Amino acid sequence: MSLDGQVALVAGASRGIGADIARYLAAAGANVAVAARTTEQKDPRLPGTIHSVVQQIKDAGGEAFPVVVNMRDPESITSAVQEVVDTAGRLDILVNNAAIFVPGNLETVQERHINLSIEVNFRSYILAMRAAVPHMRAAGGGHIVNISSVGAIPLGPGPYTEAQQSRAGDIFYGGEKIGLEHISQRQAAMLQKDNISVNVLSPEGGVRTPGNKYAANDRDNPDLNFEVADDMGQATVWVCEQPAQQYTGNVLFDKPLLKEQGIELKGPFR
Repeated sequence: MSLDGQVALVAGASRGIGADIARYLAAAGANVAVAARTTEQKDPRLPGTIHSVVQQIKDAGGEAFPVVVNMRDPESITSAVQEVVDTAGRLDILVNNAAIFVPGNLETVQERHINLSIEVNFRSYILAMRAAVPHMRAAGGGHIVNISSVGAIPLGPGPYTEAQQSRAGDIFYGGEKIGLEHISQRQAAMLQKDNISVNVLSPEGGVRTPGNKYAANDRDNPDLNFEVADDMGQATVWVCEQPAQQYTGNVLFDKPLLKEQGIELKGPFR
């Protein structure tokens, strides 16, 4: 089953996992709205813009168009979803991928960073789903894929190892992701009657993306040896090919899913 004729919106798609998912959806036949804030590259450690990803998709023979969205801004999210429908005529697939890590610990983190983390990693997913659902219902159904993380897996009781005690970038991220997984399953149950699936997908391990390497990367001499998230791309396509009412409410990891389904990693973008 291909995604020919379907329209997908991928949020957080100017680079990294979101950009790779956008490329795979386009290769499967979808017309992809590549959505993010980045319209021009300002930091060598963060290569890629919504325009560069759109061009890469078009160069590979796919369909795509750029959409500017600020995932902290509720009005921007609503406007971006409406722009997709106005441009492409419908919305069938939403991939929520925006993410941010905030520095410090509970005592040193600034309040503005607390708000930023919650707004991007948690609230934006809810707002994007809320904006997308009426359009999916009008189209006869759809698929929502919320990107999570192994960070959502609780540590369990202590005492903790040194690595567990000092895990960087995870003041709130894991908690936000486990909350997202709960909300995703609740929405999956509520939207099943509308033929709209809600599934959660995570990379099984770390992926060397610009965002993940950013804090440790040298601005003057950046390491641009990033990984392509082939597993996440292929897994997302497979999920969106399934009957929405029959395959919903799953919390999935990319590599185990592909192995379970007997899908050989082909990686057209490796």
